[in-house]
Amino acid sequence: MSEKVKIAVVGGGIVGSTTAFYLSQHSQYEVALFDSGIGQATSAAAGIICPWLSQRRNKQWYQLAASGAAFYPQLMQDLGEDPARSDIYRQVGTLVFKKTPKLLAKLEKIALKRREDAPTIGKLAILSPEEIKEKTPLLETTESALFASGGAKVDGALLTGKLKEKAQKNGASVYNDEVQLTIELGEKQPYRLKTETNQYSFDKVVLAVGAWLPGLLEPLGYAVDIRPQKGQLVELHLDAKTDDWPVVMPDGEKDIIPFANGKVIVGATHENDQGYDLEPTKQQLRVMLDEAIEMAPQLAVADIKGIRVGTRAYTSDFAPFFGEVPDAPGLYAASGLGSSGLTSGPMIAKILVQLINGEVTDLPVGDYPIENYIKR
Repeated sequence: MSEKVKIAVVGGGIVGSTTAFYLSQHSQYEVALFDSGIGQATSAAAGIICPWLSQRRNKQWYQLAASGAAFYPQLMQDLGEDPARSDIYRQVGTLVFKKTPKLLAKLEKIALKRREDAPTIGKLAILSPEEIKEKTPLLETTESALFASGGAKVDGALLTGKLKEKAQKNGASVYNDEVQLTIELGEKQPYRLKTETNQYSFDKVVLAVGAWLPGLLEPLGYAVDIRPQKGQLVELHLDAKTDDWPVVMPDGEKDIIPFANGKVIVGATHENDQGYDLEPTKQQLRVMLDEAIEMAPQLAVADIKGIRVGTRAYTSDFAPFFGEVPDAPGLYAASGLGSSGLTSGPMIAKILVQLINGEVTDLPVGDYPIENYIKR
């Protein structure tokens, strides 16, 4: 019987948890997941899976995000979740608002064209204020919106929790520790992770720590093009049956995401000058809530159940990257996902597992060149 390949995954967000889950399905691997849980973007996030209505021009980003959206039903099936009933992920449709009817019509045209290659987008229609009110009684608007029936919502904290649970059932170990990485390439197991109490050796390591990647790689002589962005969300509760209400994307950044049992998430902020600060900011949260209340007056009487704060990772050109770290065979990293992490993260994880397995990847890794962002 051959010895198992020991693989560590550092970071328990959407990329790390999904990677650990799929690696744990392979009997030839011994998998360990390290996750301190501090500042994680995923656990703070409530995601909108609707990349087809983005007007971002980066084709590689769109291809990754669209592939990620298409992969979600398979991910749910692999986790044993029913996409029609799950509290983790549900296709309920997305309502997108624009400043003018002309811009809304332009977006519909783009979406119709994209649907030719992305049937997951579902039915498309510009809805009147009355039709919007039927779909979500929460909204009070005189504007029309574009509705895409394939749009979905996902709760990042619930999803990563389920992924870790399943990975552990498959035999993976989970450690709630911060780590330091050292590399000794001449060794049989060249990668060492040091915690406060222990040291572990691995054949391969996946770094999925988002905005904290520089902290692991810079001590090893790498320059890492990553900067942090603070994001805050508010979790509210309404006395209403919100399970199947669609996601609402106003013209701007403050989305309204209704989940099951009256839970409604409003957010998120995009704060570029706060570093790794994780303290809630009352002023920012108040502005965000006031904007949401303008569109959804019922939120003014909703109970505030919690505030989520996380740190997103951005590169200088806002593009994500993933793959094998230069000059370190068997060391993999992914970062720079920004605010689309919940959409593209599972697909990136799938590709990382394909790389580790020596398989052909679903998307060309060269389109997301890690060597442009991590340099010796």
